[in-house]
Amino acid sequence: MKSVINTIAAGILSASAMLMATAGVQAEEMQAAQGKVLFGHNCHACHSEDSSRNTFGPSLAGVVGRKAGSMPRFAYSDAMKESGIVWTEDKLRLWISDNVKLVPGTRMRHVAISDKAEQDYILAYLNTL
Repeated sequence: MKSVINTIAAGILSASAMLMATAGVQAEEMQAAQGKVLFGHNCHACHSEDSSRNTFGPSLAGVVGRKAGSMPRFAYSDAMKESGIVWTEDKLRLWISDNVKLVPGTRMRHVAISDKAEQDYILAYLNTL
């Protein structure tokens, strides 16, 4: 009887873990979807999500983990090229909140996004690109 109870308990725990993992994936997808909306309102006018297409600003496809100032076919400011930044989520959060403070001399004009939840959403979306 004890082994049957243990088997049932293990099954319940396994099912619970699968449900929690599914809920986690759904939450990430929802954050990314909201981030796409915010990207459209705040970033898309100057930045493409297509790695083969820069617009007024560089494409942001693959930006997470990329060295700042390294997107081909884009004329970055000297300040950006010399910043030494790698776009981690922490650095992107700093950029989103105050890009001029992070890289003095950048040419990007920016309206700061200080709301942490909005930053989270945008970061979730950027991670999908």
